[in-house]
Amino acid sequence: MKVYTYSEARQRFAEVLSIARKEEVIIKRRGGETFSIVFKKTPKSPFDIPGIKTKATTNDILEAIKDSRESIAEHDAPVDS
Repeated sequence: MKVYTYSEARQRFAEVLSIARKEEVIIKRRGGETFSIVFKKTPKSPFDIPGIKTKATTNDILEAIKDSRESIAEHDAPVDS
C-alpha cells in the first residue's frame, strides 16, 4: 500500500493511478481524512468476442440460412405411407 498526501497525489496524479493498478493507494488530507484508491477492472461481457474475417457476403449468409432451414424442413417432413 502506497500513501500520499493530498498535495503529492494532486501533483503526481498519473503516477498515483498507475500505482493503483497494482496496489491500494491511500491519500491523506491535512485534517486527518484518508481516502483509498483501488483499481477496478471492468467486467467483460461473455458476448464480447473478436470478429472473424470472411469473404462471405450478406447474401451468402442468408442463402446458407435458407438452405439450412429447407434441409431441416425436408428432414422433419412426414413420410407418406
